[in-house]
Amino acid sequence: MPELVFFSGTMDCGKSTLALQIEHNRSARGLAGIIFTRDDRAGEGKLSSRLGLVTDAVEVEDGMDLYAYLVDHLSQGGRADYAIADEAQFLAPEQIDQLARVVDDLGLDVYAFGITTDFRSKLFPGSQRLVELADRVEVLQVEALCWCGARATHNARTIGGEMVVEGAQVVVGDVNPSEAVGYEVLCRRHHRRRMTAATARAATLSPDVLPVPPA
Repeated sequence: MPELVFFSGTMDCGKSTLALQIEHNRSARGLAGIIFTRDDRAGEGKLSSRLGLVTDAVEVEDGMDLYAYLVDHLSQGGRADYAIADEAQFLAPEQIDQLARVVDDLGLDVYAFGITTDFRSKLFPGSQRLVELADRVEVLQVEALCWCGARATHNARTIGGEMVVEGAQVVVGDVNPSEAVGYEVLCRRHHRRRMTAATARAATLSPDVLPVPPA
């Protein structure tokens, strides 16, 4: 039976790499797929991995009907045996509904990849709808690590290496603290304390890391 599968995890856990691997494995068996993406770091209409792999994709715009896109593609003689949706957290809830309809009405497998929560630890609307509708939710097993070595469970947005908790939910950046807007994965403890790798290094250099009780 065709399925809607949601592969989720933090940044750096290999979501886009797995999406590219699924595409490679199926195309090598003679299957044809449609790849959707939105706001990929490599630019419009691209699906890319931090390992340097990249392929062309269909850029999803606001208001785009993914079900109608596939129906039009098939009605014009195109072929689609499955669909991949990367950066699925950026899709609108109604677009997730459309992907579910692709599975139910067109009989195609749909593989969606995305992070579950934003830099404020709030669910992305697209990810929330995927959790509600997916036949399966797969948490990726490649564990991203916090700077302290613990398992990373939260995504943090940084400006100049310092964690911020306010701003628009979607701001495209990368895992690069030297950039104006960057992203970093943290364990829950250090996300709660707003302690990034950069601020941890600064604290290590400070002579008064912990409060000293009076004598």
